[in-house]
Amino acid sequence: MNIFFTFLLSALVFTVLDLFWLVKVAPHLYRRHIGHLMAEKVNRIGALLFYVLYHVGLVVFVLLPAQGKLFEGWLLGSLFGLVTYATYDITNLATLKAWPVKITVIDLLWGTFLTGVSTVITLWLMGVFGL
Repeated sequence: MNIFFTFLLSALVFTVLDLFWLVKVAPHLYRRHIGHLMAEKVNRIGALLFYVLYHVGLVVFVLLPAQGKLFEGWLLGSLFGLVTYATYDITNLATLKAWPVKITVIDLLWGTFLTGVSTVITLWLMGVFGL
């Protein structure tokens, strides 16, 4: 397995799927529920750091162990997404006065779905490319 190519492929698949969320759903949802907490502009360095670290974890903890096994990849990817998104959202729920439970639930569902599906697509593409 070429780890660097796996990282790039995973990041590409995840980002393409996440862009749908970030462009179509998130702006309206988040502005309505947590707009008072949001910055006017996205911190691009922070966003880049998130994506890099997330995909390092995804490769090490999900894609390498599940290599070639789509169902196992989906399970591990979904669990990884749930745990990582929960780290952010449940910490916010515990520490911020105005963090809505609704946002936590929606984010956990999205992170679980997004990571599970992007893992399966990445593993499938790795098989197609013979990695």
